[in-house]
Amino acid sequence: MALLEVIALDADDARAAEEGGADRIEVVADMAADGLTPDPEAVALMRRATSLPMRVMLRANPGFRTTAPELDRLRRAAEDLKDAGADGFVFGFLDAAGNVDLAATGKLAAVTAPLPWTFHRAVDHAADAARAWDTVCDLGGTLDTVLTAGSSRGVDAGGETLVRRAAGSPGPARMIMAGGGLRRKHVALLAAAGVGAFHVGSAVRPDGSWDAPVDAALVREWRTLVSAAVGG
Repeated sequence: MALLEVIALDADDARAAEEGGADRIEVVADMAADGLTPDPEAVALMRRATSLPMRVMLRANPGFRTTAPELDRLRRAAEDLKDAGADGFVFGFLDAAGNVDLAATGKLAAVTAPLPWTFHRAVDHAADAARAWDTVCDLGGTLDTVLTAGSSRGVDAGGETLVRRAAGSPGPARMIMAGGGLRRKHVALLAAAGVGAFHVGSAVRPDGSWDAPVDAALVREWRTLVSAAVGG
């Protein structure tokens, strides 16, 4: 079954994503920092604007590491964001050695349960990406999606890695959501390998600009492309 997730920054983006046929939105703030935790009030406005499931980013800085004070703030934010209408979350951290930070990630997963969550592209930036992938796939709990390009340089560089991962064991393969420099030409190849979930942001905005709102017509084009490639 195909899944198309669209990055939304505000209520207008959420409406356009739904109008265009997206299945889910990822709610973030500050794309200049690659996506940080949004204000609960903004999430509440988006909840009123769309019936789509909303996965909300829990990230306090532009990197992939976190500190104890940041983690405490994110844990409190998660509760407020649940109240604002979040259906799930997006997070994941690396430690100082570039490995998956199991302690920090586990603490946040405990707070966000029982809602589902996505491990974001921190996995692509690990010191040993293959090891990080295996670690993330073993996390269990309510983790059901891993947003990955297969490489820190994006899908152009990591597409073959995604194909190999999709050919692996069925459980982990089903968690792959391809995103990070995803382009239309990638969809058929990845879908043929078994990838069914795709994540877009600037690709559904005029001229690929984060200063432009989500365009429902562009979302619809991606909806048609993904559905044709995956089915459903």
